[in-house]
Amino acid sequence: MSHRGTRYLAGVVMFAFAYSCAAAPLMEPIKPLPLSLQQDAARAAIGRQLFQDGRLSASGKESCSSCHDLAKGGADSRVYSIGFNGAPTAVNAPTVYNAALNFKQFWNGRADSLEAQIDAVVRNPVEMGSDWQDVTAKIAQDANYRRVFSSSYGDGVTKVNIQNALATYERTLITPDSRFDRYLRGDPNAISDAQKAGYLKFKQYGCIACHQGVNVGGNMFQKFGVMGDYFAHRGNPTAADMGRYLVTREEEDKHVFKVPSLRNVALTAPYFHDGSAKTLDAAVDVMFRYQLGRVASREDKAAIIEFLNTLTGEPQRTRQ
Repeated sequence: MSHRGTRYLAGVVMFAFAYSCAAAPLMEPIKPLPLSLQQDAARAAIGRQLFQDGRLSASGKESCSSCHDLAKGGADSRVYSIGFNGAPTAVNAPTVYNAALNFKQFWNGRADSLEAQIDAVVRNPVEMGSDWQDVTAKIAQDANYRRVFSSSYGDGVTKVNIQNALATYERTLITPDSRFDRYLRGDPNAISDAQKAGYLKFKQYGCIACHQGVNVGGNMFQKFGVMGDYFAHRGNPTAADMGRYLVTREEEDKHVFKVPSLRNVALTAPYFHDGSAKTLDAAVDVMFRYQLGRVASREDKAAIIEFLNTLTGEPQRTRQ
C-alpha cells in the first residue's frame, strides 16, 4: 500500500478507535450549518434566473436545474444525467445544496470554486456543450438581463459576471436548521432516542472519520475501497472510476474521490459517483464493506439510517 493509502487507512482506524472509546466527547465532530452565508441579494436573484435558463447550453434546453432539481434534494434521481445532445454524463450529479461548503467541486475535486465548476459544466462537451462567447451573447440579447446586470455589475453582462451571479445564488442554497442542527445547538428533544443511538453508532463504527465538519463530509479526499476492491466486485470499469487520478495522474490517486456531504442524504438517491446504490440501505452496506471492513447488524444499520434522516434541512433559497 502506498504512503497515502496507509495514511487514509490510519485515519479511519484512529477515528474509529477514538469514538469507540470516548463516552462523552467535549466537542461533536459535526457542526451545525450557518443560517446564512450572507450573499448579495440582487446578484443572487440574477443567479436564480440563470440557474433555470436553458440558454447556457448549446441546445437551449438544458439548464443547471435539469440535473440539479431543487425540489428533489438538489440532485438528479437518474443514475447519470443526460447532456445537451442526449448522451449520458460520466458520473452521478451530486446535490447543489450546501455545495458552497465543499472544499472542492466535482467528485474528483478538479474545481477549486463554484465559479470554476460552473465554467467547466458550461464548456463540457457532454453536459452543456457551450462556449462563453455564445452564452454571453445570448444573455446580453435579453433586455431584462442587460438591465439587472448593469444594476449589479459595473461592466454588465460578462462571462465572469454570469459565473459570479450563478455562484452567488448557489451560495444561498444551504439547508440549515435540520433536526440534527437543532440538536447540536442544544435542543435535546430535536431528535429521538433512536436517532441519538444511531449517531453514536455512526461514531463508534468510524463513519465519522470521513463524514464530519459542517457539511458532514465534503472536506477531504478518500479512496473508494479502503478495505476491499469495490471496482473489481462491481465490474464494468469506466474512466470516471479513476477519480482524482484524472486530475493529478498520480498512481496513489486512483479511485480517490471527494467525500460527499451527507446533508439531505435521504433525498439524493442514487448514491456514489456511479449511482450504483439505489437506496440508502444499500449505500450503508457498501460503506461498511469497502470503507470500514466491518459487518454491522441489521439493527445497527437501521439505527444509523435513523440518524442520517435527521440531516435533512429546509432549503433557504430566499434567505441571503
